[in-house]
Amino acid sequence: MAELGKLLIITGIVIAVTGVVLILFKEGVPFLGKLPGDIVMKRKNFTFYFPLATSIVLSIILSLVFYFLGRK
Repeated sequence: MAELGKLLIITGIVIAVTGVVLILFKEGVPFLGKLPGDIVMKRKNFTFYFPLATSIVLSIILSLVFYFLGRK
């Protein structure tokens, strides 16, 4: 049960930090969503956006974070 409690506390802290970052950067995080490799298609009344490069970068960062947290 203590493991679950620690996980919930860490999850809460991550959510709170994410909220603070989103409040500080009203336009969003400056580098996210504008990387080379993100696909944007604009037509008259339709915009398709697929953040491919952003997804890969976030995946690598989160994988490293969870890897190092799991080693402790």
